[in-house]
Order: sequence, then structure tokens, then C-alpha cells
Amino acid sequence: MSDNFFSVQVSVFRQFYALTKPRVIQLIVFCALIGMVLAVPGVPSWAEVRVALLACLGIWLVAGAAAAFNCIVEKGIDAKMKRTAWRPTARGELNDRQTLLFSAVLCVLGSTLLYLWVNPLTMWLTFATFIGYAVVYTVILKPLTPQNIVIGGASGAMPPVLGWAAMAGNVGPEALILFLIIFLWTPPHFWALALYRVEDYRKSGLPMLPVTHGNEFTRLMVLLYTVMLFAVCLMPYIYGMSSWIYLIAALVLSVGFCLYGFWLWRDYSDALARKTFRFSLIHLSVLFAALLVDHYVL
Repeated sequence: MSDNFFSVQVSVFRQFYALTKPRVIQLIVFCALIGMVLAVPGVPSWAEVRVALLACLGIWLVAGAAAAFNCIVEKGIDAKMKRTAWRPTARGELNDRQTLLFSAVLCVLGSTLLYLWVNPLTMWLTFATFIGYAVVYTVILKPLTPQNIVIGGASGAMPPVLGWAAMAGNVGPEALILFLIIFLWTPPHFWALALYRVEDYRKSGLPMLPVTHGNEFTRLMVLLYTVMLFAVCLMPYIYGMSSWIYLIAALVLSVGFCLYGFWLWRDYSDALARKTFRFSLIHLSVLFAALLVDHYVL
């Protein structure tokens, strides 16, 4: 009896944990951490490490709340798509009341932690990001316009700004450069995914770019955005917030992303779209890791 009860509790925990979209949250917290590190000259003190850890936890909680709220709004859409049909809300394993309560608790806990133990600016920016993603993007933009990813990408680009604000108490130009990198990275990243998942999006009724404007136009947009992203990825070096270590990484990664965009434009296949999507994840992760290494090595 006790073993069965324990198994049920573990299963319920996994369902709630899945609502937070752990893989997405990991990237969000990683990008926020980079913003924190870059905001502190040299090696951080123990007090600064403590603030950074609390800020990471607070941002994780609020981001998880936004993800859970997203699962409520999109449960019908998620159920129609292979990529998301496994989510507990789509399968009916968790109802709206349970999910909404879970989202509210995470948001309140995270916001309180950020306000009391980090600073009010970080709390308000994080809460604004929650509203931007959970309400403006999910409820309004996503079902309304094929430019949802472009406009809604502002919320997804906020993590390094939140991290910077947590440590510096302000939003400096360096944080805005990091914001711009993620903002321009988001469209080619998601459109590559949408290209090979186009039938899923068509069934869902969402006006994603490949559905509304076709495969060829979307491929062209992916290419153009990778070129714009290339230019913006050089800004940390041009502005003086990084040195040659980051510059080399940015050049290699950006050339690689542009090549994927070019190949995708010239000779499309679902397999190549998948590779482009996967490379986009490598691009952002390694790019920000290079900023971290550059910050401490030189």
C-alpha cells in the first residue's frame, strides 16, 4: 500500500514538474546567469554569489509559472500536436484549477523571493516578462498573427536583462545587447522547428509563418534573420564587453548558422530543418558560454 502511494506521489510530482517545461527553463536560467556574471567585474564575492543563486531560483520559479499557465491556455492546441500531446494538461491528467493554482504559487513565491532578497527592479522585470509571455504572447499574439514569434520573442529575450538587473540594480547597454542577440535568434530558431512541424501547426489552427506564408517564404526569413543575427553577435566585441575569445566563437557559430540558413533556403528537407533547429540551440548555448569564458580568462 505504501509503495503504491509513493508511486502515485512521484507520478503527480512529475506531472507538475513537466508543466514547467524544464528544458526551456534550463536555457532561461543559463542565459540569466550569464547576465549576472557579466554584470560583476572579476570574481564575485560570496555575497554576490548568494544573490545570484537566489535570483536564479526566483527567475526559475516565475518562468515555471509562466510555462504552466501556457499549458492551460494551449491544452487544446497541445492535444493536436505530436510534439506537445504528452503534456499533463493536454492528456487531462491535471485540470485547469490544479494547474492555475500551481502557476500562481510559483509566481508568488518567485516574485516574493526576488523582491525581498534580490531587488524590486528584478522582480518587476521578471513579473513583466511573465505577463509578456503568459498573456500578451500566449493569449493574444500567438493565435492572432504569424509575427507572433518575432513580437513575442521580446519576452524570451529578457533572461540576461533580468540577470544583469539582479546584480547591478539597473539595465545597462550590455544587457540590452544580450537581449538583442536572443531577440534576433528566436525567429530562425522557432521557424526552423515550424518548417518540419508544419502539419502539426496547421492542425492546431495557429497562424505560424510556414502555414500562412508557405515554406519558401519562411526559409527566406530564416536566412535573413541569421544574417542580421550575425551582425548583432559581433556587438559584444565591438562595444568592448568581450575580447577575441568571444569574437572567434561568435564568428564560427554565426557563419555556421548562416550556412544552415542558406542551405535550408536553397535545398529544403525536413531533416535539414531539424539540423538547423538543433544547431540553433548549440549556437546560443555556446555563444553565451564563450561570453562566460571570455569574462574570466581575459
